[in-house]
Amino acid sequence: MIEVTKKHSKRLRQGDIVRNIECIEYAIEKQGIITVSKIEYPLIIVLTQDCDLEQDYKFRNEAKGSDDKILFYVLVAPLYNADHVYNGEHLSLLNLEMEKINKTKTRGQNIRINQNPRYHYMEFSKDLGLLPSIIDFKHFFSVNAEYLKLHKRSNFICSVKPLYREDISFRFASYLARIGLPEPKEQQKTSILSQVL
Repeated sequence: MIEVTKKHSKRLRQGDIVRNIECIEYAIEKQGIITVSKIEYPLIIVLTQDCDLEQDYKFRNEAKGSDDKILFYVLVAPLYNADHVYNGEHLSLLNLEMEKINKTKTRGQNIRINQNPRYHYMEFSKDLGLLPSIIDFKHFFSVNAEYLKLHKRSNFICSVKPLYREDISFRFASYLARIGLPEPKEQQKTSILSQVL
């Protein structure tokens, strides 16, 4: 079980969990008509490093020298209902059918014990009213820092305690830093095999 604090801070903190955050998917203008597509995520967690968030807060609220500490955007990731992820339904409102993951098989169990680099599984105490959730590190996005700070005032749920948020941060950074090796082309596989034989 993950440890959290319900103490509300004026500043944004790494590990803050906030409800109903909008993500602007795109904005296009065609013949004077602007179309904006946005996605509203029921829950997000702040991933930006806490030291950067603290410096941004100090910059905005105290005497300052230069503007180099300001954050324009904050990295966040959606928190998905774990059962919806296992059933491949967590993005169904976007008309996306995701892969089903059997939670009793090895892959599903590895997600639950945080042995799959792409996902981070979280369980909360019952008094928070949050269901078991999963962060999919592939789905991170940025939110305007000022918007998030204002929105947090009325939509803050809790903040993940430092030890747990650092674990999430480390796993997120490791996922982004992974090295993707290309799959050999079928003909390359065949030629390599024929050379061996």
